[in-house]
Amino acid sequence: MDTVRLGSTGITVNQNGFGALPIQRVTVDEAVRLLIKAFEHGITYFDTARGYTDSEEKLGLAFEGDTRKNLYIATKTTAQNADAFWRDLETSLKFLKTEYIDVYQFHNPPFCPKPKEADGLYDAMLKAKEQGMIHHIGITNHRLSVAREAIASGLYEILQFPFSYLASGKDIEIVKACEQANMGFVAMKALSGGLITNASAAYAYIAQYPNVLPIWGVQRDKELDEFIAMMDNPPRLTADIEMLIEKEREALSGSFCRGCGYCMPCPAGIEINTCARMTLLLRRSPSAQWFNEKNQAMMKKISDCQHCGHCEKRCPYGLKTQKLLQDNDQDFREILAGKPM
Repeated sequence: MDTVRLGSTGITVNQNGFGALPIQRVTVDEAVRLLIKAFEHGITYFDTARGYTDSEEKLGLAFEGDTRKNLYIATKTTAQNADAFWRDLETSLKFLKTEYIDVYQFHNPPFCPKPKEADGLYDAMLKAKEQGMIHHIGITNHRLSVAREAIASGLYEILQFPFSYLASGKDIEIVKACEQANMGFVAMKALSGGLITNASAAYAYIAQYPNVLPIWGVQRDKELDEFIAMMDNPPRLTADIEMLIEKEREALSGSFCRGCGYCMPCPAGIEINTCARMTLLLRRSPSAQWFNEKNQAMMKKISDCQHCGHCEKRCPYGLKTQKLLQDNDQDFREILAGKPM
């Protein structure tokens, strides 16, 4: 069984974290059952956020009582000032049915919060830690510049950042910088928003970096069972897997949408984080469901684009989102008409 120590926090867990964003999409009973099953099979790090609708509530129902002290819960706030910070924290504590949060994180801020700033965010975070309401201070981000600043600041114990076998050299530098700074690194998007379909290869690649804890988004037994199986028989980076990864990198090279959703909401109501990656989804997980009436209507909304540039300004990867939407719309129409890709 592979384990990860999250920097100076003292948190040591199995190298499989549970990403609780997808459990928004299942019933309360199903979510609670999946969470308990994950814990009973040795998963002890659970990641959620105030912004994940009812995800925190489902974790609270699953882990209230004596179970709570045997696992770690990480959640996040998108607060922009101290007052909103305290409201979010109190709400999270209530929904999680806990007296403390193990890792409390600023959720993808466009800057790195620091002490004595006008917004009071970091000072509020520090006070919450002093009061025992949170145990460790973290930050999540999709921006290299903010990640680098957070590491250099020495103010954070954990960084959560996208990392998978599609990572660039600059992403790998972030992982190594965290290790050198004795700072925990939690990998979000370890399956690149669903574009990576070989979980064993994804695990084997990340396992090369002993300071990285991947969190896998789970909403079905099949997904959970796959990661549970890896705990007893961790995949290793063989020549065959390296070859597969190289082919994947070639297939997904260039600009592609990770589906992070930070471009949203769209003023025209376009579901950008799905529409801008439709071609890849069609190729990598072909299914008739992509052509149902709901998805056809979703793709038709692309024609309502106002070309306001809102999405491109917010994209942490600097993608030309409007062109991606147009290209995906064209591909979708051609495939729907029965033409080859």
